[in-house]
Amino acid sequence: MAQEETRWLNDDEQRLWRLLREFLWRFPSAMDRQLMRDSNMQSSEYSVLATLSESPDAPQRPGDIARTLEWDRSRLSHLLRRMETKGLIDRHADTRDGRGALVSLSETGWQVLREAAPPHVTFVREALFDHLPADERVTLENALKRILPGLGGTDPCK
Repeated sequence: MAQEETRWLNDDEQRLWRLLREFLWRFPSAMDRQLMRDSNMQSSEYSVLATLSESPDAPQRPGDIARTLEWDRSRLSHLLRRMETKGLIDRHADTRDGRGALVSLSETGWQVLREAAPPHVTFVREALFDHLPADERVTLENALKRILPGLGGTDPCK
């Protein structure tokens, strides 16, 4: 089988790639700093709390949380232990089959999330949305909807 020739980036693509790469490096770091400063929590903890809050009446299995966040189960398992120690989540046996555990937000977790959400949403708005007019937001959304499926994983828009 012949090796395909590399399709090098042209100058415009290279410039866009560098901008995108800088965004990919800077935004998560800025978000982590904001969450730590304002809420004394890691972005991974916030992600779990937010995921659990989206099904408030139904505890979730750790595997389902891992699938939703597209994380490795062992990464999530370690994080859930730390969050349980902090009192952010409750874990209890799944009475449906007795084999696994279910995870839900504790009262403390709900309170922490309620306090963390306003400054976090403000950060996202100020860091991202306030810099883009509505038509450019739509363009960005449409571009990401076309790009993300090629990266694998689940559809984040569902």
